[in-house]
Amino acid sequence: MKTDIPIILASASPRRVELLKQAGFAFTVKPSNIKEVITELPPDKIAEDLAYQKANDVYLHLKKEYQDKDYMVIGADTVVYYDKEILGKPADEQEAFDMLKLLSDRTHQVFTGIAIIRKINGEKQTQLLHEKTDVTFYPISDHDLKEYIATGDPLDKAGAYGIQGTFAVHIKKIQGDYNNVVGLPIAKLYQSLKV
Repeated sequence: MKTDIPIILASASPRRVELLKQAGFAFTVKPSNIKEVITELPPDKIAEDLAYQKANDVYLHLKKEYQDKDYMVIGADTVVYYDKEILGKPADEQEAFDMLKLLSDRTHQVFTGIAIIRKINGEKQTQLLHEKTDVTFYPISDHDLKEYIATGDPLDKAGAYGIQGTFAVHIKKIQGDYNNVVGLPIAKLYQSLKV
């Protein structure tokens, strides 16, 4: 997607970068380094708020560089939600095991929040949106969980799994946007930027 102004992605996630490239976006990557703060909100608003924190951090850092120019920053954050609990990135292999064991043979929700912050004619414009997808796992044996965790794949992912990798064999069904579970509901983002 071509726009009249530069697009900056406030994320170093290789999955988000790949999805934006596949959709034809021209953009640069400048990840945010802020320490995310989760506020007590429903999961959709938590995802939006975390996305905003990242996007705003990068937006503020770029203000000087783009002093006389318009630009757009896109931030995204994915959270896994089950039984009134947010499951973020696991701290270690044991936590990854505990998370996946909890989700085994059950349905959980994946929320990705998107924050779009534009500077247009010197004015800051903010747009927040989110997508929700239901994901159901097959029952997973402890042996399979340990094998998957040994790959290291779960340690940088919310909910301790990636739907697009070897873990795909444990996904019984999804209801909603597949790309949302990967980390960016690219169709929703594209459609919102067309308006």
